[in-house]
Amino acid sequence: MKIIRAKDYNDMSRKAANIISAQVIMKPNCVLGLATGGSPEGIYKQLIDWYNKGDIDFSEITTINLDEYKGLSRESEQSYWYFMHHHFFDHVNVRPQKINVPDGTNMNVEEECARYDHIIQAKGGIDLQLLGIGVDGHIGFNEPGAAFELGTHCVDLDESTIEANKRYFEKKEDVPRQAYTMGIKTIMQARKVLMVANGKNKADIIKEAFFGPVTPQVPASILQMHPDFTLIGDEEALSKI
Repeated sequence: MKIIRAKDYNDMSRKAANIISAQVIMKPNCVLGLATGGSPEGIYKQLIDWYNKGDIDFSEITTINLDEYKGLSRESEQSYWYFMHHHFFDHVNVRPQKINVPDGTNMNVEEECARYDHIIQAKGGIDLQLLGIGVDGHIGFNEPGAAFELGTHCVDLDESTIEANKRYFEKKEDVPRQAYTMGIKTIMQARKVLMVANGKNKADIIKEAFFGPVTPQVPASILQMHPDFTLIGDEEALSKI
């Protein structure tokens, strides 16, 4: 496990974007596992800037997103499909046919999970997986108690996750109660894992996840066992380690 201390959110974003861009430059046809939420927004902004300057080419990469709300269409502004296009895909030269996000409109859970696992396997697995971390230690939508051996699955979202995500919706009642997520088994099979964390509200869970026991009650703790895991945090997020 490698921990990189950043000065602030912008510095964290640049350092993480450096690692992702190096991956793309070293392997132009790599498979990138991508994440949504506030933490990675700065990373995507930095990558777009470098793309516009001609420093990086995304035309050969394949992207596989971590998760999607069950029940939301791609047109919904709260969907992660929409988030990724708005914050990244629409601004670079990723090929549309190489973009993969779980289909939130597929109500057949077994079918959708099998479909997504097949895509990941067919692409040869993930070269670099980008992650954030929830205040309860969740990664993707793998909530506390999630089995480490799961592939893609449908989860019932914890109240803390719903509370954290309500800011993206008009009201809390609009937040979906279920989501499709890449499983911890799949995340752990990625060749590299890169996590970003910012803000003082992440300080306690960073200490618990990476300096405490490995337990399903803190899903991110399993990353202590990953052979190529890097955590980049700002001063506030890393203030207790």
